[in-house]
Amino acid sequence: MSRNTATHRDTLTKQRLRSILRVLNAEYSQSKTALNYGDPFQLLVAVILSAQCTDARVNQVTPVLFSHLRTPFEFAKADVEMIERLIHSTGFFRNKAKNIKACAQAIIREHNGTVPDTMELLHRLPGVGRKTANVVLGEVFGRVEGIVVDTHVARLSKRLGFTDNINQVAIEQDLMSIVPKKSWYRFSHSLILHGRAVCKARNPNCPVCSLKNYCPSAKIIR
Repeated sequence: MSRNTATHRDTLTKQRLRSILRVLNAEYSQSKTALNYGDPFQLLVAVILSAQCTDARVNQVTPVLFSHLRTPFEFAKADVEMIERLIHSTGFFRNKAKNIKACAQAIIREHNGTVPDTMELLHRLPGVGRKTANVVLGEVFGRVEGIVVDTHVARLSKRLGFTDNINQVAIEQDLMSIVPKKSWYRFSHSLILHGRAVCKARNPNCPVCSLKNYCPSAKIIR
């Protein structure tokens, strides 16, 4: 591909992106996490539980979980088997329980029981990847250091022609290179809502999709 061709393609991509951002901002004006939580640590736990699990299921589990265990100190002291029982229905419960307990212990040991507020420190915690850190930073600290990439964002980003990658970190880097930083947090949550409501994994509803005029996949997906 020539340099001029690549530049033209990038210009068209950014033009489509601007149109998509306008539509998403109008359609999803109150974009934020659907997870219920009472404090930063509870959100951290909820996001860890949301891996390979729906937010609706997590919101069914966390009220019972947090009625037994609320703080990092309580999670750190709890038997991992107890945590497993309480989160069983979220899937991958053994690994999640181990990570949550280890995360609580690290927060106590390294941060005096307070959830840290930077990407670097959050990412060091057991079970905390960039997605989890981005959600916590944006939701409770108002800090935007990246773009939340879950399964919906990954799927829609590929369908919209913004990335060819399948790795979430690589997808995030692709999106960060074209989406204005001021739009990072809202963009990801809007895509998540749109993915749940319209652009579903198995049966995208292209005829009613508000993005169909800007989506290169709309004409080929049935």
